[in-house]
Formats: sequence, C-alpha cells, structure tokens
Amino acid sequence: MINNKLTISCLLLFVLLTGCISVPTVEERRQTINDLARQSSWQGTTLPTSPYPLQAFLPKQVHPSNILSIYIEGDGLAWRSRRKISSNPSPINPLTLKLALQDPQAAAYLARPCQYVSDQAGCDPSLWTSARFSAEVITATNQAIDLLKQRFSAKHIRLIGYSGGGGVAALAASRRNDVSQLITVAGNLDHAIWTSHHKISPLTQSLNPADAWQTLQEIPQVHFVGKDDRIIGAFVAESYRKRFPAKHQPSIKIIENADHHCCWPEKWPELLRSIKPVQ
Repeated sequence: MINNKLTISCLLLFVLLTGCISVPTVEERRQTINDLARQSSWQGTTLPTSPYPLQAFLPKQVHPSNILSIYIEGDGLAWRSRRKISSNPSPINPLTLKLALQDPQAAAYLARPCQYVSDQAGCDPSLWTSARFSAEVITATNQAIDLLKQRFSAKHIRLIGYSGGGGVAALAASRRNDVSQLITVAGNLDHAIWTSHHKISPLTQSLNPADAWQTLQEIPQVHFVGKDDRIIGAFVAESYRKRFPAKHQPSIKIIENADHHCCWPEKWPELLRSIKPVQ
C-alpha cells in the first residue's frame, strides 16, 4: 500500500488512481527523460525496429566496447485506473535510465514498445497489457539490441531489466547466443505465478520467461528483489528459479530497505559492484 491508503490492486497493476496524483502528459514525460539524459551527455535515438520503432538513449560519444550493458525499461504507465488502460505507457519516473546512467562501463537504455516515441503507429494497448511479453515484442527488442550492439562494436551484451523489463530481458536472452550476463531488478520473471497469486487477469498473449529456462540455464544470472516489494515479491523470482536444475539455478539477492520503486537508483552503484564480472 502507498501510505497504507491505496488498495493492493493499485500496487499490483501499477495503477495511478485518478485524483490521487496528477499524471504528467506524454510530452512532459518525454521532456523529463530527455532532460535527465542531457544532464549526463546522453541523447535519445529512435531505432527502426519492426513492426514499431523503439526509443533508446545512449552517450553522445560512443566508444567501442567488447561488452555492452543494455538496460530495458519496465512496464511504465500501463494503467490509468484499475479498469482504464493508459493511452500511452511512457513511464512517469524513468527509473531504468537512472540506473543506466550510473553504469561505469559501456551502457545504453532501451524503452519498451510505444514508450517515448513520437510515431505511435501500431501502438495497440495490448503491447503494454496482455501482450507485453509477446513474441512480436521480443523480436522487436532483439532487433533493437542488434542495432545498439553495432553502435558500440560490441561482441557480447549484458542485459539488465527492471520490473517487466526483466521479463523482456530474459526472453530476449533466451533467443540469443551473445548474452554474457542477465540481471534483473524487481523483475517479472514468471508472470503466470504473479497473476495467479494476485488474482488478476493472466497475460494471455505473452510468453512466460520461466518457460524459457532450458535456453537460459547456461547464462550467468543475478536477480535483485526488494524485501518490501508488494508488487513483484520474491515469490516470483523463486518460482522462476525452481524451474532450473539445481546446479544451474540463478542467484537471487534480497535487498533490504527496497520495494518495487524505492530505492534502486540510490543503491545501484553498490549493487553493480557486488556482481561478479563475466569476461
């Protein structure tokens, strides 16, 4: 609950109840993320992926790097109220970019479908609701990853996903052979157990990251979960981990004084240092 006043449904669906808080316009949300990027000498670019473009942010000065970290955004503003789907999923708080900007190594940020882009052609609301992890979404994501990898002349990539972006990162990794590490922050790694636990509608048009365990078991993984996360609690990561054979079960790290939103940017430099690098 937020201040113990909002319902658990509000938390589960990432809902901003009408009247509870003023929702910035899409242009204001674009301005927020552009200003944040500019302050760190990063800039936005629209990647020509199919069937819809994806927004990315990367340093203005790109230097070749053997390994590139790509940070994948969460679900954003998917719902405006418990029953009303948002007309645009661009996040109000670009938390994932705040993580990427603190990475001392080569890094780029990748938004989800229809977030921040001006061209809204093909932006069906299913892309940020029931089909948020669809095969179409994962295909477009991997096209974007290929383009970013070319920009940095990288041979290997490290995928880092926040919230629903964690599920996208896992599914993208399951279709690639160049992922050196998979890291999630409050990641939705088993949406079937998540929707069942919270008694909300299943994501019927989506692939489930937990079902891809066979192609993920050789990839080094670390999954951070906030101890106080009421939206995507540790039970989701645990359900995902149980799919793997004992010797291949990925690492789950429970983080004190963290929930789904707080306080990942503040903790990120230390958490990054805690991850054993993969060459």
